[in-house]
Amino acid sequence: MLAVHIPSEDLVSVFFDITHTTHYRYAQPVELGEHRIMFRPRESHDLRVLATDMEVSPTPVDIRLILDAYSNSVALVQPQSPATELKVVSSFSVEHTGTHALELPLSPHAENYPFDYDDEEKLVLGHYLTPYYDDPDHVLLDWAKQFINPEGTTGSRELLMAMNQFIRDAMQYLARIDEGVQTPHETLQLQSGTCRDFATLMLEAIRHLGYAARFVSGYLYTPWLDDDAQQLQGAGSTHAWVQVYLPGAGWIPFDPTNNLIGGTDLIRVGVARHASLASPVSGSWHGFPSDYLGMFVDVQVRKRN
Repeated sequence: MLAVHIPSEDLVSVFFDITHTTHYRYAQPVELGEHRIMFRPRESHDLRVLATDMEVSPTPVDIRLILDAYSNSVALVQPQSPATELKVVSSFSVEHTGTHALELPLSPHAENYPFDYDDEEKLVLGHYLTPYYDDPDHVLLDWAKQFINPEGTTGSRELLMAMNQFIRDAMQYLARIDEGVQTPHETLQLQSGTCRDFATLMLEAIRHLGYAARFVSGYLYTPWLDDDAQQLQGAGSTHAWVQVYLPGAGWIPFDPTNNLIGGTDLIRVGVARHASLASPVSGSWHGFPSDYLGMFVDVQVRKRN
């Protein structure tokens, strides 16, 4: 029996205040190039941004706000330099009504696995249907097939629920501050990883099964920060999960790190076909490798009473 955690049962409006701090430090002044900053929550019918603020130190020479190829809100920032630090503090207030992920009806033809997307969906979803990683020995595909019922029908959503829970129950969460993401094959071998590794594993596994899926970066509300509720993995930093497109229900969020499906605790910021394309901060600097002293990241997500 699947034990799925849906945090807010009635999914009424929940209000969050979010502060995201990223601080790079250097041993001596270095030249800072343009930085791409993606912190602003991605709005839709279930998520509304009420207020935003961003402070950059040193004071930027130029800031441009754009929508990227995935319609993510991105700030292109050119800091003053040379400088010994780059600090970005972004603050947001949002209203979140959540997703009734397990209640949304699927199109009749998509209720059971396998199913086909229609021609228009295939055209729009092409880059989310195509796996990012090769699987020449079918290791990933064989792993994914364990969630298909060999003796009867397999519900399209039930397959995803089973995989989501399996990753949470069978694999060990290990925080890692290094940039980058493990390949899904590395995660299977290690049986451990971060939220972005688990999201990538599930993303690629279900693409090999024929689902359209995309990587999501954002924030995770962890109730234990406000009271003594159960701790969720991924607190204190940005979080990552998966959205799967199911005909009739649309984009449904699955968080294999915490076995969350929908609800209001996942606050999305950016979507992309791979983790490397949804980084919260990316940019360049010029100096000696020894000049880099490290990076500090802190994310605070507070629920209003």
